[in-house]
Amino acid sequence: MTIEGEVVPWPPIVGRVKSFLVRATRYALIRAARAAPREEGAQRLTIFLWTAWNMGGTIRAAFNLAEYMQARGWQVEIISGYRDRDEPFFGAFPAGVPVFDLDDRRKGGLVRRLLRKRPSHLLPAADRASLSFSLWSDVQLVRRLRGRTGVVIGTRPGLNVMLARLQVPGLTTIGLEQMNLGHHRRKVRRGMRAHYRKLDALVVLTEQDREAYREAFDGALSLHRIPNTVRPLPGAHADLGAKTVYAAGRFRRQKGFDLLIPAWAEVAKAHPDWTLRVCGRGKLESRLLELIEEHQLEDSMTLEGPAEDIGSDMAGASVFVLSSRFEGFPLILLEAMSKGMGIVAFDCPTGPADIVDDHRNGLLVPAEDVERLTRAIREIIEDEELRRRMAGAAVETAQEYTIEAIGPLWEELFAELSARA
Repeated sequence: MTIEGEVVPWPPIVGRVKSFLVRATRYALIRAARAAPREEGAQRLTIFLWTAWNMGGTIRAAFNLAEYMQARGWQVEIISGYRDRDEPFFGAFPAGVPVFDLDDRRKGGLVRRLLRKRPSHLLPAADRASLSFSLWSDVQLVRRLRGRTGVVIGTRPGLNVMLARLQVPGLTTIGLEQMNLGHHRRKVRRGMRAHYRKLDALVVLTEQDREAYREAFDGALSLHRIPNTVRPLPGAHADLGAKTVYAAGRFRRQKGFDLLIPAWAEVAKAHPDWTLRVCGRGKLESRLLELIEEHQLEDSMTLEGPAEDIGSDMAGASVFVLSSRFEGFPLILLEAMSKGMGIVAFDCPTGPADIVDDHRNGLLVPAEDVERLTRAIREIIEDEELRRRMAGAAVETAQEYTIEAIGPLWEELFAELSARA
């Protein structure tokens, strides 16, 4: 406010009133969610995603699990935090699995617009997914879960905290962590420490993650390791004679394409007849284009949009490179292995070292070491016999991560939690 032209802070009472209103609204939402559970005969599984309509390994793994459990007689549904497009990125949802959005951004309406202006009172602001959630999302989530029975799985920290806060009677709540603990921001970890103990179980993707979470929570969490799964991609196996290297992912710092480009610059000097394709989209696209121009790689590599058919893309290449600075569990790496590609991957935290056995089913390179990445790509290009031998072993490795191999671990967890309840 202003007094005689001078800006004066609002009295502290205003901040206290706002804080009280937030707490009161959150309390009302939680009370509404904790209605007596309805009697439901079938086993029910609900998977809660940030969004089900976009691209990403978390979404693909969720669809695999939904399809698997549906085939085993469970009633499965997916809750998507928002929807902003007519058709899902992956073309179709699992057959027989309904998908509900909390906020269809294509729709208006007075109440929806008013509540959209208020931030979520259930999802911590520290989680970047909070930008996609609002008080409208909170209300719709409570309506969807109220009285529900069965199992619900959250798929990122903010969603896990929402479920932990609600503690819906009749619902067994599982948090699923898709990223290693060390790469969550400090404020995110603070929210996890405050709420994760209310979860019935926490699922992580690697043994390294399980040890990190066990240490961080002093053994107070029921921790389980269940890796993500890969589904068969359409099309032929990779053409191991093709002089094409392939990489894909969001154009973000995490994916390390700014490290791959200078490495490729050195490879291209030695092998000008080879090309590099990088598929994806994101805010760093202009910076990556600048690097391509800076290294004069316009004739030996392309920066393309997201692959409409990644199976066909991989079939037309012989080598896949994972240049990430960090991962949770790189599903695209398993997809490349399932297609029988030659693999080169940074040993970043976490995931690649769990999957790649150096010089058996791929080449594992010290994290963020551009020079070693260059040498590894040259090695797999120049030694076709090695490339073919490792590609065969890669296919065998990928079979260990199919839903048929991993699905029973989820069933065991559900049975264990049911018995405990």
